[in-house]
Amino acid sequence: MESRLSWFLVYALMVGSIWVHSARFDELFQPSWASDHLEYEGETLKLKLDSSSGAGFASKNKYLFGKATMQIKLVEGDSAGTVTAFYMASDGPAHNEFDFEFLGNTTGEPYLVQTNVYVNGVGNREQRLNLWFDPTKDFHYYSLLWNHQQVVFMVDDTPVRVFSNKEKQGIPFPKDQAMGVYSSIWNADDWATQGGRVKTDWSHAPFISTYRGFEIDGCECSGKPEEMGRCQTGGQTDQERFWWEKPVMAELSVHQTHQLMWVRAKQLVYDYCTDTARFPTKPAECERR
Repeated sequence: MESRLSWFLVYALMVGSIWVHSARFDELFQPSWASDHLEYEGETLKLKLDSSSGAGFASKNKYLFGKATMQIKLVEGDSAGTVTAFYMASDGPAHNEFDFEFLGNTTGEPYLVQTNVYVNGVGNREQRLNLWFDPTKDFHYYSLLWNHQQVVFMVDDTPVRVFSNKEKQGIPFPKDQAMGVYSSIWNADDWATQGGRVKTDWSHAPFISTYRGFEIDGCECSGKPEEMGRCQTGGQTDQERFWWEKPVMAELSVHQTHQLMWVRAKQLVYDYCTDTARFPTKPAECERR
């Protein structure tokens, strides 16, 4: 916590005044399904998965650019077959989506984190990495930062993936669909753990993911043209409020670049860009890194 606060103070000085929208769960979110599998304990929320159902929640508003953060403590013990997801997504078949999917495992084995990016309904951009800590023992910060130049996936403020805007090379970038913020837990034992070879052991249910520290700092947008325009152009005239559009946020800092290089070298276990069996022709965005 201390190192995160120190980083935040440096960051605040670097980018100037920051407007942060941080609130209790019920101010920003609402249950989206199986509300009887959500349990509130003060400032903490628990999502439960058992043989009858998983559960999920969604933000009350949608956003066009900004940053969403949650503190999550993942399922302890034998979590094989389960998936806990934290993601942003728009509506419709041609939707945009940024995914954190935490893939459970048998006791003692590390959690895998799968990230994915959908643009105009097209995904298949999976990357998987091991975390450098036990995510079941304490809360950790997971964030999605989105502006006109990049989408950054972060764990405890360390970037673990960047999807950059390369429209000049003809590669689509998500920038014109407002997105909600979501989280859920469900059974995915047909694929989640060792490709589906290890199934969910329901004798260990309920499986519980725990949340606190809900933060969304973004441009609220219901999709109306005037709101779309405000969110698209607001950063050009009001960069104190729309801090995510400041020039300094257009790319990673030198320190963040080194952090990402370390993650890719030490923690990455799968990258769609190097999977020639799935993609004999390398995806366009991978050719132009």
